[in-house]
Amino acid sequence: QIDKYLYAMRLSDETLIDIMARFRREMKNGLSRDFNPTATVKMLPTFVRSIPDGSEKGDFIALDLGGSYFRILRVKVSHEKKQTVQMESEIYNTPEDIMHGSGTRLFDHVAECLGDFMEKQQIKDKKLPVGFTFSFPCRQSKLDEGILITWTKRFKASGVEGADVVRLLNRAIKKRGDYDADIMAVVNDTVGTMMTCGFDDQRCEVGLIIGTGTNACYMEEMRHIDLVEGDEGRMCINTEWGAFGDDGSLEDIRTEFDREIDRGSLNPGKQLFEKMVSGLYMGELVRLILVKMAKEGLLFEGRITPELLTKGKFETKHVSAIEKSKEGLNKAKEILTRLGVEPSHEDCIAVQHVCTIVSFRSANLVASTLGAILNQLRDNKGVGRLRTTVGVDGSLYKMHPQYARRLHKTTRRLVPDSEVRFLLSESGSGKGAAMVTAVAYRLSEQHRLIDETLAEFKLTHEQLLQVKKRMRAEMEAGLKKKTHETAKVKMLPTFVRSTPDGTENGDFLALDLGGTNFRVLLVKIRSGKRRTVEMHNKIYAIPIEVMQGTGEELFDHIVTCISDFLDYMGIKGARLPLGFTFSFPCKQTSLDAGILLNWTKGFKATDCEGEDVVYLLREGIKRREEFDLDVVAVVNDTVGTMMTCAYEDPNCEIGLIVGTGSNACYMEEMRNIEMVDGEQGRMCVNTEWGAFGDNGCLDDIRTIYDKAVDDYSLNAGKQRYEKMISGMYLGEIVRNILIDFTKRGFLFRGQISETLKTRHIFETKFLSQIERLALLQVRAILQQLGLNSTCDDSIIVKTVCGAVSRRAAQLCGAGMAAVVDKIRENRGLERLEITVGVDGTLYKLHPHFSRIMHQTVKDLAPNCDVTFLLSEDGSGKGAALITAVGCRLRDAEQ
Repeated sequence: QIDKYLYAMRLSDETLIDIMARFRREMKNGLSRDFNPTATVKMLPTFVRSIPDGSEKGDFIALDLGGSYFRILRVKVSHEKKQTVQMESEIYNTPEDIMHGSGTRLFDHVAECLGDFMEKQQIKDKKLPVGFTFSFPCRQSKLDEGILITWTKRFKASGVEGADVVRLLNRAIKKRGDYDADIMAVVNDTVGTMMTCGFDDQRCEVGLIIGTGTNACYMEEMRHIDLVEGDEGRMCINTEWGAFGDDGSLEDIRTEFDREIDRGSLNPGKQLFEKMVSGLYMGELVRLILVKMAKEGLLFEGRITPELLTKGKFETKHVSAIEKSKEGLNKAKEILTRLGVEPSHEDCIAVQHVCTIVSFRSANLVASTLGAILNQLRDNKGVGRLRTTVGVDGSLYKMHPQYARRLHKTTRRLVPDSEVRFLLSESGSGKGAAMVTAVAYRLSEQHRLIDETLAEFKLTHEQLLQVKKRMRAEMEAGLKKKTHETAKVKMLPTFVRSTPDGTENGDFLALDLGGTNFRVLLVKIRSGKRRTVEMHNKIYAIPIEVMQGTGEELFDHIVTCISDFLDYMGIKGARLPLGFTFSFPCKQTSLDAGILLNWTKGFKATDCEGEDVVYLLREGIKRREEFDLDVVAVVNDTVGTMMTCAYEDPNCEIGLIVGTGSNACYMEEMRNIEMVDGEQGRMCVNTEWGAFGDNGCLDDIRTIYDKAVDDYSLNAGKQRYEKMISGMYLGEIVRNILIDFTKRGFLFRGQISETLKTRHIFETKFLSQIERLALLQVRAILQQLGLNSTCDDSIIVKTVCGAVSRRAAQLCGAGMAAVVDKIRENRGLERLEITVGVDGTLYKLHPHFSRIMHQTVKDLAPNCDVTFLLSEDGSGKGAALITAVGCRLRDAEQ
């Protein structure tokens, strides 16, 4: 009979799943910039960006206003062996006349209680950080501000709606003048609950309250929060779900009793979901049902007493008592007898049933809105199964004998693909507020120290001009005879005297040796109207025993590979001109002679250093007695880069490589190159600028991290400029900073993993990826590296990568500015228009490097218009072009 009577309160799973979908839509509207103004579920950003990580410590005060009473706590978080939390609290009464009086009186009362508390704790002279739990819907634009949108529950103080409660409280404290407080955070009690549980369980990312009122919060991705700038990381959203349905979207499931409760409330038409669910209204709902049933003669033989008709006489705690499994019926008899209705045994069973239906409906409704949040989290993470923890607080959830169990059961049924742990929060609003404050305090300290450290990587315009000036001085030293010996920037002549003019023609071979692989290419260059370059190549490996054997073995291996290629292409008979890209430091004495100064990159073949590599190659070809080649040029890959671009753009007279290493070359006036005879025309100079700074001239901008990277490298003290710029080292700089930050407790919870101790783990491609991607993907990359990171960690890692690569690009730009300005002055021009041919993975793949470098060149060499052109295969095609130009000039001489 009762079931029939209350059938509208029994909700099927189908209905609950429908409500879940409706709430998910409401969440979406609340998060969106366009729909938020009219959305009923406000989805308020709380500016709480992370849960506790276990390293918080300090002495805090928490105020808690908004529940049934007003509490003040002192929370000490300490670290001896493990993190412990000590709490002392006082409860203060908030009389009805203050809750419904003026806002000034309310905040004077709060300030007075706080003064009394500090007096008792003997801390009036200390300025402790304060967290303020204020359990009403507030708009925040930062953590320490809360503009009250509307009072809910039992509060109705005038002049507070639309005002910032932190300002009101600060004003009240100032007015007293007997103590000082630093209010660092305004916290909603749901957020407090999530934070308290987050302290015990790192996986907690939802806070839920089912008490006097009801509400929930959860960690949302910043990219979905339109109302806050930035897409990085997460932020806790206070859903304010009590207002779900205020726009009429729940009318189909609201009953006549829900409507009657609403009409008699302090805030008609508002918080309609809360009025169907929370403790403030549950007893009243049951009372209204009992009155109606009695009037229709279904209960108490139709007896209706004045008590039964009095609002608030049947309380939620009575509902909890009546639903106890053992003594519930006795309790029902006791409670109903006090209301004077002389219940029969049947009446008690019926009333118990009514209570069950009302409280079960509440648990079901909460399960469906919670389900929507869980689905949102699961989709955000892009996982099949969600594992998460929900922190819960509130008198109804805690005191009602069946409520928690029913809520858990329904939730698991509605979202079967989630593993949800429900964690009961202890004093969420107090300890939670202290935790939010502690986290805020920790993060602000941390940000200050991180900014301080990374400030060393921020170079001013003045510092960059200084770098440009010093680079220029070092270049001059390398060009002059009397300083060349001691100069660090070697400025080696390449004997390449001209860039291509378009008349180059013929078939050329190119060799490219510079790493563990070795390439042989056939390049067919055709001049005329439709200039074309056609290339064929084959890659050969160089075994480690050959790299580190004798010079003869190395060159025999190279000649064997050439022989194989000539057979493969069917061109063994022709005596083709050949260009040899040899990417090791060489001193050239002519275009076709290069003396190896020293091996790098793991090569150690004997009897090569100090020898002419062209002679070694020619000897190898002679020993084979199979074919003959005309070795025309030894080529540095930087020069090759310049030549390939110059073939496309005659204005290209500079080559730049920023990849594993870094180097530059450019067309210098012969009159300035004292190491080579002759005054006429130009010649390409290979700066070997990686060694800039090896004499200490950059020490004022090198950081402890640069020094660490240098100390542990294979060539300590050498190539210092390169070590601040190029791909091989940037990842190492980052790794050293991350280790330092971890030691200082800013990262990875202070745990240095084995991975992080491994040198060269951070390849430059990771830097490029980390700076290009959203945070979630950054976390995935760090995970691949065996680094378990939180969102905060990922933000810091991204910031570090940005600082290091930005400095690299600026330093590189300062070097380039020195080169272009030198060319401009060489030629006596007001303005110079010039193109730079560029190659290298860092330049090509990094999302910001090229842009920052270009900007720096513009800022430091304002009289030069510099175009950057990406080179296609400088070491292959470039070598062939140098050979072609060499042949052209040789023929012209003859």
